[in-house]
Amino acid sequence: MKDKRKDNLNIDLTSIKEPSFVKQLNYKQLDELSLKIKDYILEVVSTNGGHLSSNLGTIDASISLCRNFDFLKDKIIFDVGHQSYAYKILTGRNLKTLRQKDGISGFQKMDESPYDHFECGHSSTSISAAYGLAIARDLKKEKYDVIAFIGDGSLINGLALEGLNVASQNNHKVIIVVNDNEMSISRPVGGFASMFRKLSVSSFYTKSKSAYKRMLLKTKAGRWIYQVSARTKNWLKRHLIKMNLFDLLDYSFIGPIDGHNIKQMDKAFKKAKAINNSVVVYLKTVKGKGYKYAQEDEYGYYHGVGQFNVENGQIEIDKKNISWSKIYEKILLEQMEKNEKIVTIVPATGVGSELGPIFNKFKNRTIDVGIAEEHALTMASGLSVGGMHPIICIYSTFLQRAYDQLSHDLSRLKCNCTLLIDRSGLVGKDGETHQGIFDEAFLFTIPHINIAMASSIEQALFLFNESINGGHGVFAIRFPKDNIRDFNIDGVELKYGKWLKLKESKNKDTVIVSFGPVINTIYKKMEEKHIDASLFNAIYQRPMDKAAIKELLKYKRVIIYNPYATKFGFVDTLIEKLVSLKYKGVIEFKCLPNEFIKQGTIQEQLDEYHVSVDDLFDIL
Repeated sequence: MKDKRKDNLNIDLTSIKEPSFVKQLNYKQLDELSLKIKDYILEVVSTNGGHLSSNLGTIDASISLCRNFDFLKDKIIFDVGHQSYAYKILTGRNLKTLRQKDGISGFQKMDESPYDHFECGHSSTSISAAYGLAIARDLKKEKYDVIAFIGDGSLINGLALEGLNVASQNNHKVIIVVNDNEMSISRPVGGFASMFRKLSVSSFYTKSKSAYKRMLLKTKAGRWIYQVSARTKNWLKRHLIKMNLFDLLDYSFIGPIDGHNIKQMDKAFKKAKAINNSVVVYLKTVKGKGYKYAQEDEYGYYHGVGQFNVENGQIEIDKKNISWSKIYEKILLEQMEKNEKIVTIVPATGVGSELGPIFNKFKNRTIDVGIAEEHALTMASGLSVGGMHPIICIYSTFLQRAYDQLSHDLSRLKCNCTLLIDRSGLVGKDGETHQGIFDEAFLFTIPHINIAMASSIEQALFLFNESINGGHGVFAIRFPKDNIRDFNIDGVELKYGKWLKLKESKNKDTVIVSFGPVINTIYKKMEEKHIDASLFNAIYQRPMDKAAIKELLKYKRVIIYNPYATKFGFVDTLIEKLVSLKYKGVIEFKCLPNEFIKQGTIQEQLDEYHVSVDDLFDIL
């Protein structure tokens, strides 16, 4: 679906080495460059998947930033890092290998390019990091600008507001570029969204103010009138007029600026560079700019997207299998119809967790708090103490941002609530920042938390019902970024805290302990290969089944297999239990390393660290 506008700019985007060339282009050529980059991003993301809408909306701003700053010297931090595709292109990176193993990352990466000065995959870190860079710059008496490029959705997070507060002291200048596209992943929520909408309608005031100033400064009498009116305006602002947050924090404020007008942004960035104190440049952009389907998307389907058809916008869906996210959405929808005490909470991840039907049907009992994980969990504790049962639907990688609230406000108070932890285990192409392999370990460090993982739809329903009706306190149900497989083992009695013995060996030589959807693959492969070993499904990782553990003592060899986490959770705890019971046999385990695992497919990641099912069978 390429734009039909005539292309007069003769440039191969894949041959770009560095960004200084954009300073030599006129504005017509810059517009053509913007269109070329849009088409290129569409081509790559439609094939490789990735963050689409946010990157289409920041192409023009990236071009203008590269015209006005030298990013071998100046430092820019793109909040989350997922909106830096155009910047990567302009700084000499070929996106053909985007999000592939050993390819270009979907986020800023310092070891990928000298133009990347920080890296993250979580929201709202840019202002604090930028202020740290500014302090380091000034202590070393160096000269360069530091820019934090942050979206309106990220700005509502507590960390961003903490950074905004401290950086306002103006001891160390930072330039904060607020990219307001009136979207987070989907529509933003709360009072800040309202504040940004009010800011956005004031562009007429900004233009009028500039014209007024130019007119008066032409004459001596005009200059006197301007000085008096400026003092009057400042007095009124301090005492009578409602001010925006940035004014109140004493930032210099430039905007609103059209974030798709490169000429306007050039002027704004030049002005920001000339100001001595910290400054906010406020851009108004359109998320998904230039691509109809992304631009009209209010729900975030094109925020992070898999493969899709560029011509008709059709997102590819695996119709043969249903995702674990969808299974829990269906269970949650049914249970909310039956139980009026259930309240569902998400931190801006409703689309990823496929919760649209629930939010449409139960508007009074569904709450999207935006990118505010800490608030989500402490609010859940209040709901629980108030007699409701909160269901917190959250990605594993984002749950770690609310560790304190999980410990202090939920578990310590023994609040009854359910954590539906999506993306537990490897996530593939999003790489180090999004792997869901650490939550199991830190959940084990907090008292009173139940931890479980289903391997079938029947087990998923059982665990969910147990979390609601059992009065067990915090109940964490983990599930992977994967689809339900055709093969699963059902029809057995399920009890709280109990494991399932799926196979029993004749000679009591070897026993395998595992859990989650992979248990089905193990079972099937053992049948096919006629392997004589016992197999336990440890549905509950906590509490552990004491009777089952005692039975493990009868075997000469215990193999623990956990491809969903590191050893510092279930694996270590089970080993400790066996040792404390004086187990005399051999203990072996296969699990994920305690490392930040790089991007690639999930299978590539399992193979690299020798944690695939085939690797398990190699030691049998």
